Amino acid sequence: MTRRIKQLPPGPPLPAACQSILAWRRPTALLERCRERYGRRFTLRLIGQVPFVMLCDPEEIKQVYMAAPDVLHPGEGVRVIESIVGANSVILLDEDAHAEQRKLMLPAFHGERMQRLAGVMDELIERELAGWPRDRAIALHPRLQRVTLEIILRVVFGLQQGAQLDQLRETLTELLAFSESPLSLLPFASRVLAGHGRWARFPLLYESADRQLFELIEQRRREHGEPGDDVLGMLLAARHEDGSPMSAQELRDELMTALVAGHETTASQLAWAFERLAREPLVTRRLTAELDEGESDAYLTASIKEILRLRPVLAESEPRVVKRPIEIGGIEYPRGVALVPNAYLVHRDPDIYPRPLELRPERFLEQEGGRTPDKYTWIPFGGGRTRCLGASFAQLEMKVVLSAVLRSCEVLPVNQAAERTRRRSITLSPAGQATVLLRDRSGTQRTRERAPALSSAR
Repeated sequence: MTRRIKQLPPGPPLPAACQSILAWRRPTALLERCRERYGRRFTLRLIGQVPFVMLCDPEEIKQVYMAAPDVLHPGEGVRVIESIVGANSVILLDEDAHAEQRKLMLPAFHGERMQRLAGVMDELIERELAGWPRDRAIALHPRLQRVTLEIILRVVFGLQQGAQLDQLRETLTELLAFSESPLSLLPFASRVLAGHGRWARFPLLYESADRQLFELIEQRRREHGEPGDDVLGMLLAARHEDGSPMSAQELRDELMTALVAGHETTASQLAWAFERLAREPLVTRRLTAELDEGESDAYLTASIKEILRLRPVLAESEPRVVKRPIEIGGIEYPRGVALVPNAYLVHRDPDIYPRPLELRPERFLEQEGGRTPDKYTWIPFGGGRTRCLGASFAQLEMKVVLSAVLRSCEVLPVNQAAERTRRRSITLSPAGQATVLLRDRSGTQRTRERAPALSSAR
């Protein structure tokens, strides 16, 4: 019989303040060193947070994902973002409340429905791409942020070109900039710092964003037309089990959730994609050849999965707060501890992925001996009953953007050294902002026309 261990796994002996600084300044180095020293589970202690137990063993991650909803609370583990997304966000809800809200939202994020929005995404990236400079070093990350924000505003919020779109874009851009500060990860930071320095504008921006979102929701409700394919239209048509519609506050919170969960995360993931592809000419050549032929997107799909494996932007996948004692891997965890499946470390485990530091899309090409991503060893979108609702949306968005850029341009490195990692709020992004050189593919076999319909990302 396995002996139960009731103390938390070991971790760095540094004070919480020091660990918090390292988690912000050297996030991946901290994780790698702890994995090397303490093994597949270790404990981090951060300012204002419960102890975070990082888990890197697939069997233990499976147990976490399969735990009863009243035992582990994922929503409680990410309360740090409540000041932006609001208390009704599906991300922050647990147990029955989460299940009901998720059921309401699932149809809006169904893969086939997202596929119908690919044309809007393609139009937006083509327009943006036309203004990107060629034959000189450019930082792609801020440009990709503009693209992903525009896609959210058009595809999720349902806004069309005009003053309303311009005003909300400006407000949200300034509001989201606050997440670049490490203070954004401290619980209740916005309230504590309100009135001090640049944070004095935070409550004003927050109120302005709320006012504009509530006006948008009311305007759409007055239209009484077909709901349309945009996410807001689908949510307006959704009904609770008692037949009541989602309240304006619920709708507002889910719109902000879509913004926070789908804007910076996808922009950072695309930034890593271009940072890596610029330094992987063999992969890029095969990708462009496939896109030029236009008969399949199998290698593009595999490349996206491999980029999500190698450079997951959410290293700590959905912290789950223990509400009732639970035994996992021979350790009994008490109430008030957060169990955190660590995507970054699982994805780089050589026992799971041979030569893990190499970008090899062939890992996910079944016809070449690859495999289908495993739900406990490939976890860029988390897992279990709270797996990211927007996973199909994000992968489709990556397909559209990568296809548009690679059909039009060569993506070349400015220098061969890989970019280091920096933290932007809860995401990991390239420290050099994915600085590359774009060169038009004039004279090569390519087309500016839309390729055959991209298969739905699953």
